[in-house]
Amino acid sequence: MGTIRRLTPVNKDGVRDPARAVIYVGETQVLTPAGALPIAFEIGAGSLEEAAEKFGQLAREAIERTVKELQELRRQAASSIVIPQGGMPPMTGPGGGKIQMP
Repeated sequence: MGTIRRLTPVNKDGVRDPARAVIYVGETQVLTPAGALPIAFEIGAGSLEEAAEKFGQLAREAIERTVKELQELRRQAASSIVIPQGGMPPMTGPGGGKIQMP
């Protein structure tokens, strides 16, 4: 399920600007554990009918791209090194590296 928006260019007077092309934008959502994730993508089409025909395939491609980007972000977050503020705490207690004689 999704939406197709037809963006019609106008000039500063609000009259259709024939010098610029009409743009079709597809919108859909993917449900994630964190909630709905909106996905928008441009549809290269000359008419609303053509945009509707292309919607399904382009939506799938946009979702696949988004999933790959999220996986990459998750991978980067998991591999980041966290350094505590103020440096490492001093090593004390058993196993501190000191030799003790009885």
